[in-house]
Amino acid sequence: MSMNEKPEKRYTRKQKRLRRFWLGIRPTVVLLVSLVVVFLLARTTVNYVLSKYIEPVDQNDATPIEVTIPASSSASSIARILYGACGYDKDGLISSTAAFKVYVDFVGKANSLKAGTYVLSKNMSIKQIVETICEGNPAKATVKFTIPEGYTIQSIAKVLMEKGLIKNEEDLLSIARTGESFANFAFIADAGATANAASRTYLLEGYLFPDTYEVYADASVDTILIKMLNRFNEVFSEDYIARAQQLGMTMDQVVTLASLIEREAAAPDDFAKVSAVFQNRMKQDMPLQSCASLSYALGVTKYVFNAQEQATESLYNTYQHKGLPVGPVCNPGKAAIEAALYPNEQFLADGYLYFCNQNPKETSALVFAKTYEEHLQNVEKFQQYWG
Repeated sequence: MSMNEKPEKRYTRKQKRLRRFWLGIRPTVVLLVSLVVVFLLARTTVNYVLSKYIEPVDQNDATPIEVTIPASSSASSIARILYGACGYDKDGLISSTAAFKVYVDFVGKANSLKAGTYVLSKNMSIKQIVETICEGNPAKATVKFTIPEGYTIQSIAKVLMEKGLIKNEEDLLSIARTGESFANFAFIADAGATANAASRTYLLEGYLFPDTYEVYADASVDTILIKMLNRFNEVFSEDYIARAQQLGMTMDQVVTLASLIEREAAAPDDFAKVSAVFQNRMKQDMPLQSCASLSYALGVTKYVFNAQEQATESLYNTYQHKGLPVGPVCNPGKAAIEAALYPNEQFLADGYLYFCNQNPKETSALVFAKTYEEHLQNVEKFQQYWG
């Protein structure tokens, strides 16, 4: 045999049997592997299509949106109406007109869609929207309510009860107390993880953003609260988060400070000044001595608290505990949040440390002082009007 010739490969009987067996089953194995790969690809594709086009546009947005389907509307025209229900520059009730048309054709409902006026929402899937339009359900009744800046959760509960959205105040208060159902909101989870979070009266306090809302008349408490939390999430922008980090503050600290500002200052022009006073006091390790915090702790609203009231043991009481209270004392609006983030620079530089009311019947503006002596003079001048 030449040195360049390759020796013939010899197999034992056992090896030959195994080789014949493998050659026999290999096509089946290849087919099975191919089917598994195709199945996984198909499942991934189906899940992608479901999540992007068939599932709700926004699972957390239950805002009622009224749409009118004219008589003799085709599936294509109805798809366009649903897609543009919020204006074509915003997300509509469906993510894709094509997906809507494919779905109604697939389930055989293209000719069952009925004309009429419907109240739908972005947390409805295409399946739910199609079923509603096919059933010809009349538009559901909705209720509008307004929450002013500075309302507490207890005040919000009263508004919802007056509007007939809850049967009793405890329906809301019990849910707001722990906030367990809303830990999917990062800011609620963070608030719940703070020191002494269990000492808060309501974990959701501070985060139910004051605004005008419209909900279904039969909306659940969770749905209403999610709507308000979503609004807070929209307002507290990335710019706000970046500014808070620049100040070395957490979102919860910003909201807590904003809640004090909202309750202490009635005039928006004073918001940034009050913010500067509080931040100056914290820098000097002085107690904030905020009446707003003590009012929340005691459940009363007063201009002046006596020594016994000031001695109340509560982590909300900033007469007894330095720094911010354990949590927000109301639900602040955008102006108060911005004041917490951007205190009056001149008042910071000048070292203002005190403020008090003037004559509330004549003006909502506060009067400010740099020294305790100046503050006492202001108090002596105006306290006769605080009865």
